[in-house]
Amino acid sequence: MRDVLVLYYSTHGATRQLAQLIARGIESVPGVRARVRTVPKVSTVCEAVEATIPDSGAPYVELADLQECIGVALGSPTRFGNMAAPLKYFLDGTVNDWLAGTLIGKPACVFTSTGSMHGGNETTLLSMMLPLLHHGMVIVGTPYSETALSTTTTGGTPYGASHIAGPESRAPISDAEKQLAIAQGKRLAGIALQLASPVLPQ
Repeated sequence: MRDVLVLYYSTHGATRQLAQLIARGIESVPGVRARVRTVPKVSTVCEAVEATIPDSGAPYVELADLQECIGVALGSPTRFGNMAAPLKYFLDGTVNDWLAGTLIGKPACVFTSTGSMHGGNETTLLSMMLPLLHHGMVIVGTPYSETALSTTTTGGTPYGASHIAGPESRAPISDAEKQLAIAQGKRLAGIALQLASPVLPQ
């Protein structure tokens, strides 16, 4: 089995639900397993620390997860059109992996949840792509062959899976959002498996 890392940060649970749907898509590909991880909150108080193990949900990510996985799905809620600080904080600490080329050539996709239809979901997706491109990763989007992409009235973009949570973050994941998240995970896993497979001499 080869692992694909699903790394996310979530505050109200919608991004976590997207992560679980993407993981389902990943695990629909034979020979690939989803490794779901999250990041701890950050604090302006220097003495404040999170527990080593979260109270519930996915374990915290370790740098070894980047090295051991053949692909990465990266997810964050939208913060003023950008990724949330805890996820950015983790990515800022991956300089040694950048120097070592750990992620070069591995595929990655991105996903997000935002409070409103025009709340910056697409710019958030693009902001998450930037560090992945600097790492030399291959960005995997969602093609329009996924029919839900053309018909969705909620979330879903060619840049990555998304969810419109509403102003109080209570809107459920729509059928189209579910379909697109699962499809994105499946596509990422298939490409990751192809890129990780050794090229046989002719």
